[in-house]
Amino acid sequence: MSVKPVIASCAGTRLDPEERALFRAERPAGLILFARNCDNPDQLRALVADFRDAVDDAEAFILVDQEGGRVARLQPPHWRAMPPAAVYGRMAKTDFVHAAAALQLASEIVAHELLDVGVNVNCWPVLDVPAAGADSVIGDRAFADDPEIVARLGRIAVDALCNSGVLPVIKHIPGHGRATVDSHTGRPHVDADIEALYATDFRPFEALVDAPMAMTAHVVYEALDPELPATVSPRVIGEAIRGHIGFEGLLLTDDIAMQALDGSLAERTRAALAAGCDLVLYCGGDRSEAGMVLDAAEAASDDTLARIDAARARVREPKPVDVANAETRLATLLAEWA
Repeated sequence: MSVKPVIASCAGTRLDPEERALFRAERPAGLILFARNCDNPDQLRALVADFRDAVDDAEAFILVDQEGGRVARLQPPHWRAMPPAAVYGRMAKTDFVHAAAALQLASEIVAHELLDVGVNVNCWPVLDVPAAGADSVIGDRAFADDPEIVARLGRIAVDALCNSGVLPVIKHIPGHGRATVDSHTGRPHVDADIEALYATDFRPFEALVDAPMAMTAHVVYEALDPELPATVSPRVIGEAIRGHIGFEGLLLTDDIAMQALDGSLAERTRAALAAGCDLVLYCGGDRSEAGMVLDAAEAASDDTLARIDAARARVREPKPVDVANAETRLATLLAEWA
């Protein structure tokens, strides 16, 4: 059976009969989870199993944004709270070894908790380089304003997740750090010249070009395409993401329902796939809207299926983790730095 190049979402803590029927008929490549879907570990395992049964794929992608700080869908008391990325960046400016050790531990703990409930993809790390005057939507989700530190810490996070059995998604390629508008609510335009973009914004993504998955930015880069956001721009994807940066992995859109994009959900879906995205992400949890996105998407291409297989091959069998010990060591490192 064919697979639709869509990452879908659902409304609540379990699939209702209509959602299950839709997913069984359309077979999206994966499901993304939000806080509304995550009540407790047993419930979440059941939801994940139900989705995978519906699409008849035991390895179907189950995604979550578990970044730490203000973006973490799995919350206490059932899951551990982690610091935002900026904490490691501040540490790295004075003691990189200390920061690297803390980030390694945090990544391993998060991966362990995700795998425990069946989640195999974490939409993290954020490789954006925040600029002065930018919107706060990125803020402390970024490691630092130094692309070298962002790249070095991003490498630790990507490798730690892969080696712990979870696929990382680097974001928001080719860079959201200069955006002065939140792409959830409007369309950001970046007017920096191409040399500045190459020197700063694109650099962390170039350094992690071997990452298995990446998420696009709904940002207009006027030096490349003055009209279309990267997600739906053949030029940005072809010349910058696949070209200059050289990313060959699985390319996922940011939420296709965000206000930065024009047109109906169906039009956006077709435009993103035509521009060169592999997978379309729909986060709203509305069954009717999910149906529109799935209906607009043709079956996944051979290239996309090959990239899915290549991404899956990047993860390693996780080694046993003494989570309590790792948590204690992480707390000690954070306390020493503070």
